[in-house]
Amino acid sequence: MKKSDPDIQVARPAVSVALTTLVQQPMVKVGVSAVLLAVAVLVPFILTGYWVRVLTTMLMYAALASSLNIIMGYTGYTDFGNIVFFGIGAYSTGILMKVVGLPLLLAMPVGAVLCSLLAVVMGLPILRLRGYYFAIASLGLSQAMRELVRNMEITGGAKGFSFPMWRVPPRTFNISIYFLMFGLMLMSIAISRWVLHSRLGYGLRAIRADEQGAAVMGINTTWHKITAWALSAFMTGLVGGAYGFWFVYVTPDDVFNILVSVKYLVMVLLGGAGTVAGPVIGAFVLEYVSDFIWARFSVIHMGVLGLAIILTVLFMPRGFLHMIRTRVRPLLARAIIRAERS
Repeated sequence: MKKSDPDIQVARPAVSVALTTLVQQPMVKVGVSAVLLAVAVLVPFILTGYWVRVLTTMLMYAALASSLNIIMGYTGYTDFGNIVFFGIGAYSTGILMKVVGLPLLLAMPVGAVLCSLLAVVMGLPILRLRGYYFAIASLGLSQAMRELVRNMEITGGAKGFSFPMWRVPPRTFNISIYFLMFGLMLMSIAISRWVLHSRLGYGLRAIRADEQGAAVMGINTTWHKITAWALSAFMTGLVGGAYGFWFVYVTPDDVFNILVSVKYLVMVLLGGAGTVAGPVIGAFVLEYVSDFIWARFSVIHMGVLGLAIILTVLFMPRGFLHMIRTRVRPLLARAIIRAERS
């Protein structure tokens, strides 16, 4: 006997819950993670140099989007100024390597700590602003920092700054940078996940929901916001240092480029702000689509990409993960029920 449509409507939530429970099983998570890790380790040795470079760029943006998610997704502060820490991380890493003589893996965290300290100093006045005011202030901050670096002698001014070169074969260098960015992405995801499930994360989400209410309930909103921005700055600074070493030569217009900041902000929105996996998914999808469009519409690729982003935001305003939860999962549950009754 076939079930009627009302029967499907009743059974579909139960099937959807069963699918969710299955995905959340520890063994399933471990298995999927192991497969993804094995694929990530093998691909740079299999693919051509071009695709290794594309994947490295995806990993870089995934790390940047995940770090931005801490202040933007969890706290609700639209931040165009995180590119400041990307640029400071790049320049400080290069100066520490070239002038002081530190190795890369030591210069990067030192530069990232400097970015965190800068976030604390700047956060004390700027994070008192909210909404559009904070967004505008962070945007102005990035442009002011670019002009400051452009007029400093130690940074090379407008001419730019060159990193010490690592004299190895090009393929070895590209694969090494790939794994460096892969490690930074995993680190950024781990920090994001820890923040989400910590007391800090609960406080940040309370600020996002109602900052005045959170303050009334006893949450130190200033401390929470500054801590979130400092963590975001630390990871962004690490990625900036790796980027500078990868490209060997950086200029203020490259590493303080507001378009880069807007790009990984859009990645957070596309994947799903306030989730751990959303910014990573958004980074991979948007960077792949961007590369795909650029290869086929080299003259008008920015316009085509912009149109694609607008359509995506219109039809998926809360990101890919929300669409999967609210649309894809119920459709899959309905398909399973229909297959069982046929």
